[in-house]
This record gives sequence, C-alpha cells and structure tokens, in this order.
Amino acid sequence: MSVKLWIDPITRIEGHLALYADIDASTKRVREARTSTMMFRGFEVILRGKPPEDAIQITSRSCGVCGAAHANASTAANDAAAGMTPYPMGIALRALGYAFGEYLYDHPLILNLLEGPDYSELIVSKLTPSVWSAARETPAKYSNIHGYRTIADIMRDMNPVVGRIWQLAVKYQRESRRIGSLIYGRAPHPNVLVPGGITTDITNLPAMLLELYSGLTALTAWVKFVWAVWQDLYEFYRDHVTTPAGEPYALTQGKTHDPPVMHASGWADHPEVYSSIADEARGSWREMYALLDKAYNARAEKPGLAIGREIYSKNVTEIQLGYVEFVESAFYEDWAKANVAPPAGWIKEDPLGRPLVHGMDPLYKYHMWNRTTLPKPGAINFAAKYSWDAEPRVVLKDGRVVPLETGPISQLWLDTLHATKFELAGFKAWESDGSRLKIYLPGNTVAPDLPPGTRDELVIEWKLPKYSTTMERLLARAVHLALVAAVAWAYLLYALDLVNKGMVLTSRPWSYGRWPSFSYSFGWWQVPRGSCMHWLVQREGILVNYQYEAPTTPNVSPRNNRCTGEFAGQCAGPFEMAALNNYVTEEIEPDKWTGLDLVRAIRSFDPCIACAVHFEARGEGGRVYKVIEKVIWSHVYTP
Repeated sequence: MSVKLWIDPITRIEGHLALYADIDASTKRVREARTSTMMFRGFEVILRGKPPEDAIQITSRSCGVCGAAHANASTAANDAAAGMTPYPMGIALRALGYAFGEYLYDHPLILNLLEGPDYSELIVSKLTPSVWSAARETPAKYSNIHGYRTIADIMRDMNPVVGRIWQLAVKYQRESRRIGSLIYGRAPHPNVLVPGGITTDITNLPAMLLELYSGLTALTAWVKFVWAVWQDLYEFYRDHVTTPAGEPYALTQGKTHDPPVMHASGWADHPEVYSSIADEARGSWREMYALLDKAYNARAEKPGLAIGREIYSKNVTEIQLGYVEFVESAFYEDWAKANVAPPAGWIKEDPLGRPLVHGMDPLYKYHMWNRTTLPKPGAINFAAKYSWDAEPRVVLKDGRVVPLETGPISQLWLDTLHATKFELAGFKAWESDGSRLKIYLPGNTVAPDLPPGTRDELVIEWKLPKYSTTMERLLARAVHLALVAAVAWAYLLYALDLVNKGMVLTSRPWSYGRWPSFSYSFGWWQVPRGSCMHWLVQREGILVNYQYEAPTTPNVSPRNNRCTGEFAGQCAGPFEMAALNNYVTEEIEPDKWTGLDLVRAIRSFDPCIACAVHFEARGEGGRVYKVIEKVIWSHVYTP
C-alpha cells in the first residue's frame, strides 16, 4: 500500500514550504519526495537602478530573521566593487556584531525552539513510545555540563513553553541580540554597515567592549550547555535508536547526497589581512578582486567546495566561475533561451579575464552576473515546474555539473578539510587536521541559572562524518555554535588590544556615490543557515544587475536533469534528498502518520523560504493569498 503525505505548510520554519511524499506502507520507506516553495517578491528587480550601497539595506529586508546575513554579504560585494575595506577595528566590530547579533542568537533559537520540539517528551512519547522508553533508561553522558540525569530528562525540558531548555533559549537569544545591537544599532536590520567601513558609535568604545566581555562570559556558559544537550541527543539516536531497516537513526535518516557536496563561504574577515588588501590594490577594484582569495582564506572560518572528503577548491573566485542557476523546474522563464541579456550585456569573463563557466557556451549565460529574473507563474506540476526556487548548480572545471549543500555542517566540513587553525590576539579558537576539528572554549564562564559544569574550560572535538544526515546536521549546528563563541573571544581580545594601542579608526574615507565608472564583483558570507551569496554589477554608481541567494536557495532547489556523473540520479537539492532518504519510525497506523521523520529532516536545515525565493502574491487590500489550482503528481518513483 502507498501512503501519500502532503504537508502544507511545514511549521516552525520561516516562510511557506510544502512537502509531498509517497511512502511504501509495508517497508515504511519514502519512495518519492518533492518540496515546493510558493513565494516571490522580486527584490532583484527592485534593486536595478539603485545605488549599490542601498543594496545593503534593501536586501536586509528580504527577511525579518536573516537581515544581517544579507547586509553582510551585500557589504562584502560592495567592498569588492568599490575597491575598499575597513580598518582593523572596523573589521573586528563587523565580526563581533555578527557573532553576537546573529550566530549566538540564531543557532540556539533554531536548535531549542524550532527543532527541539521534535525531540521533546510530548512528541517522542506519543509517536515513538519505544524510543521514549529507551530514553528513560539511558543515562546522559554529559550530565556534568548540562545537569540532566537521563536522555528523557533532556526531552522533558524540551517541551515547548513549559520546558526549561525552551525557556532558557528565549532568555539567552534576547541577551545575545541586546549585546549585538550595541554594535549593529538595532536588530534584525543593522544600520551601520557601509562600503569600506562600519558606522558604530565608538565614543565609549572601551566601555562597549567591556560590556561585550561580560556578555560573552555568560553566553559561553550557555553555549557549553547547549552543545552538551545536543551531543547527548545525537549519541542517543546513534547508539540506541534504529530505523525499520535496522540502521542507526543518526547515521542514516535524512541523508543528502552520496558523496556530499559541501559549500562554505567562511565569515569574520581577518582584521589585518582584509584591511591590507585595499592598500595593496591601490584603489583599483580589479586589483582588489585579484586579492579576494587571499582575504577569504584568511577568514576565521574557511571557504571552499568539497566533494566527499576532497576539496575541489579553496578559492572563492574559482568556485564562483562555475556557479550557475537553472529554472527548468522553477516558475521562471529561461532568460538565456529567450536571449534576454542583462542591462550591461552578457558578461563572459570575470574581472581577471577568466571565462565564466570555464568557457562553456551557452552555460555562461546562467552565471549569476548574467541572470535576469522573469517570473512565470503556473500550477504545480511535478513532471515540469513546481517551485518558485531556482536550481543552483556548480559546473566544475572538468565539465561535471553538481548540486550543492550548505549549512553549519558544510562550514565545519571545510574548516576540517583545510587542516589549519585560527588564532588571533594569542587566543587559539580552533584547529583541524583534515579529519577532526577541535574547538577551545575558555573557563571562568559563569551564568547563575546554569549548572556549575558550564564554568570550566572545554575542548570540543568534531569528527568529519561520512554523510550529512538529520542528526549530523543538528549536532553540527551545536558544535558550530561553540566554534562561533571561540571566534568571538578571539576578536574581542583583538579589539581590546587595538584600544590599548590607540588604533580605533574603523572606516575608510567614503562618500555617497563614490564608485568606479564600471565594476562588478560578489560577496559571500557564511550565516547560520549556510552560504549567503550576492553578485553586483554597477555602472556610474547605479546598479545594472544585482542577484543574490540565501543558503536555502540551493538547499531547497527542485530537481532537474543537469547533473552529470555520480550525481545524475541525485540532481535535486538537499531538502528533497533528505526527505527521500528516510523511513517512517512512527509507531502508529499508516493512516495516522504525521510525517515526523520527514519534517525533522527538513527542519534540520532551518529553512528560510522568504530569503530563498522572494515571492509574495498580494490581492485586494494587500492581503496574502495562497491558492494552488491543481497539483499534478508524477508516478515515476525514485527507489
């Protein structure tokens, strides 16, 4: 018997996402899965004709959650196109603002308020009672840090609203946003980011940094608590819970591609390296473009594209050469086939003269500098077009076309494969050897409402997994939270050192409208959901094309037939692959299945649909209408 689940909308995510799945009732295995996004707002169209610096504030409004994500990626694109970077203190403040205002706020919120309820007593005891029984009998390994005796005790405190973990998450996300706003001015849309600088009021800079120090002390204790909780949950689902196929739940459920294709941008520019490239470039945006790989690879976290355990490239300018978007399954007209060139004409080379998409004609027309947004609404048809999300792919130098995944797990993946370390102001935040990553959190981190074990020094080790699975992604988010806290300590100590040296200048001299006659570039910034990527083309201080992707864009991509080689049968985004590679573990009759395992897989990415597709259809009075006239289901199943 076949069971079809249509979950629309999926809750506890940002935006409107539907999941359609066909499940074999006898084996409980998912046979087919599709995700559909039904939003479009056309920000790329709005941006044409605007000054480039306005994109920082406009793209921030893509979403009420990811405002600073887009603002920072847009600022990076503006820096590169203008040929200027901040002074070291400005770079340190940019990094600290993002660490406090976004990462330390967002990761715990995602884990404990949005994803945590799926692993709470209320859900686990009702839908998987055998798992609940095992949780009651399983001691918590990290109780010396989080204070819980059993896994069931953790699950009980994950109950929404009444659970202690839920309540602590509400408290500490508010505190991290408060501290971040000391730099950003407000949240979620920072108003201080400008090309080549940051306009934070530094009149009382020493006092502000001491406030950050006090706040980071308590937040680091909270980070240790959150990591210990999710490390225990991960190990429980790895060692004590199996799928209907008898496989470890944590190692198989919600698996994405095989091998995984991991993309990361890195974040937190190195204050001295990033500041110096503007001087080396001598005001030339092309010369600065030539130095971007040096700057990105000096970041606190590292960029790159990896296939399995092999790095394809560490250099962002090389990766972006082959970065394209298709629209074969998306509700857009194919601008390349329609020969609709962007206002600046078809760009065929990057600023260094290297051919886009490695000279493959006509694929260069699908590069983001050449993209034109042409909406073409229609009914959901799984045999044709069924989503407002486009289909990002990377064309490799050898001609292969691959899908990609991004998120905290991809950032840890690249950090690990880089086999390096990050140290600033004498503080070593993390180090890796190609297969393991170690994170160093300081001691004397006191928070009165957290257990005493959160006060001690802590070294966290993360081992590179074989696959990206639901539980691996959740654990990676908790581990990445710890890494961010360690990076924040490094930048805070560096900023305090700059104050002692009297080096408090933040921004390069810049005035409204100061732009080269023509320039184009990009800005990438790793954010809580993955790689946030912006591409900019300007002429005489006016945008002639601006395209951008949120991390959810490649993750929620619909499938197409563009992928080659080992990915020919896996040419869908990670959301669909994760939903497909699932078994139902609910211990109830098939006609009462809720799709728990499937939505766990989707939520583990923390989708942000508004950022991904930018669509909203408004009717009379400005009200939002969601109307699906018909759904055409493809009966070709993927085993």
